[in-house]
Amino acid sequence: MISKLYIENIAVIERAEIDFNKGFNVLTGETGAGKSILIDSINAVLGQRTSRELIRTGADKAFVSAQFDDISPNAVAALAELGVELSEEEGYSLILQREIRADGRGSVRINDRPATISSLKNVGRELINIHGQHENQALMSADRHMKYLDMMGGYADKLVAYGELFKSYSEALRELRRSKVDDAEKARRIDMLKYQINELESADITVGEMESLKKRRDIIENSERISNVLGSAYALISGGEEFDGAMSMLERCSDDFSGISSIFPRCSELGDRIRELVYELEDISSEVRSLNEDNEFSPYELNEIENRLEILNRITRKYGEEQEALEFLDKARAELDAIERSDELLEELTQKTRALHRKTVMAAAELTKLRRAAADKFCEAVGRELAFLDMPRVTLAVDIQPCELNASGADTVEFLISANPGEPPKPLGKIASGGELSRIMLAIKTVLADIDDIDTMIFDEVDTGISGRAAHKVGVKLHEVSRSRQIICITHLAQMAAQADTHMLIKKDVVGERTFTSVRQLNFEERKYELARINGGDVISDSMLKTAEELLNNAGFYA
Repeated sequence: MISKLYIENIAVIERAEIDFNKGFNVLTGETGAGKSILIDSINAVLGQRTSRELIRTGADKAFVSAQFDDISPNAVAALAELGVELSEEEGYSLILQREIRADGRGSVRINDRPATISSLKNVGRELINIHGQHENQALMSADRHMKYLDMMGGYADKLVAYGELFKSYSEALRELRRSKVDDAEKARRIDMLKYQINELESADITVGEMESLKKRRDIIENSERISNVLGSAYALISGGEEFDGAMSMLERCSDDFSGISSIFPRCSELGDRIRELVYELEDISSEVRSLNEDNEFSPYELNEIENRLEILNRITRKYGEEQEALEFLDKARAELDAIERSDELLEELTQKTRALHRKTVMAAAELTKLRRAAADKFCEAVGRELAFLDMPRVTLAVDIQPCELNASGADTVEFLISANPGEPPKPLGKIASGGELSRIMLAIKTVLADIDDIDTMIFDEVDTGISGRAAHKVGVKLHEVSRSRQIICITHLAQMAAQADTHMLIKKDVVGERTFTSVRQLNFEERKYELARINGGDVISDSMLKTAEELLNNAGFYA
């Protein structure tokens, strides 16, 4: 569950720290006080898309931090995949942080470790389920109905297995369609492949040949300069007819040192060292002479190199560098072989595709059967919840119709409701009001609560279009659901707020020309005044306070 939320420079909130408790938490406040900003802040720290416009006017950055305690095994597993290990001794405590900067740069941290937005989102979806007005609208779309039904059915393993099977069938079907080309196209393709294969085989490419040829060309083109340098070096080392080389001079020096070594022993070692230099120069002189002798080239070699490079350049321009050209050759040979054996391969692929189609159809039929069984349980369970939420005459039906195979099976699923006895069920999106949608969604969430492993559920605008008895029932239901998970609800209705275990007030104040928002937890007396304000406005009478106290007493709260 989320235990602490810290917000800094988000819209009208300069700085706020909110402590959430287990059970049912409710937030109330005047319109425009900043209740929606809390949802925006939580969304931001869960990795949802946000805007730089969220940053408070005059600030260059905003910051949100959320602490979670006793998180679920699914969230622990999601963190482990990111390399974040939690300690059982620390109660599996987790801190998510996000900084939003006006210059577009921002940062994300998970337990003080740098992270990415996508990793934050992957973890966030296992921590909190935010239910707002947009989800009510999503309920009107039949695309979401199958998701809810499949959650109720609890056959996730079957869905995964079907998805893998459908993917294999789809890939085989695409390959089969590619293989069914007409004879003329096949002949054209064979001619093209044979031409390309012959061109590449004739070129006889080897990786690294071009680089080697270019180096050899550079040597030939600079052979005269190389010969001059080598000849000069040989003469300087070995000497010539008119002058001594370094080797001769060092020999004399070594002999001279040897001659005085008996009277000046320290020169003996120096003489030996100079003699070693003479031996080294002899080796160098021999190698220089050999290199100079090798520096002779056929007058035709440069022309041959240029011709070969021209061939290789033409090939690489068409097929890529040497390694890429060789890979192209392998693929072309494989494709030519496949086309020439296409009739045989086509038959094999046809049989494979038919077999996968049969398996996929059977798996889809099993999903249909499971969905019909889940639909009966789902309608019965949601019906009980709707009756409790003051909608006893509303009945839910699930319309399952066959369709072409797709990634979800072979069904379309749509929720239908009948608002009154005797009326035929009609699509949910066409006849449900805003208040009915809110309660239907709450009923669905309640039914799925034990299946969904999310620890915290946030309800924003769940009170849309309801009041009085219905609002009281919604509050009671939220309190009931909060026994197994943390519930956070933003509401404008006293009947709902009275049911909360923890009541927090969001208040807006204007200091000078700046707006500031604060959040604080209310005690019993403060709750009475807030409930009276919600019910009656700014002027609060004794009777309004008495009514507010009765709401709290009836919910089990006393001074």
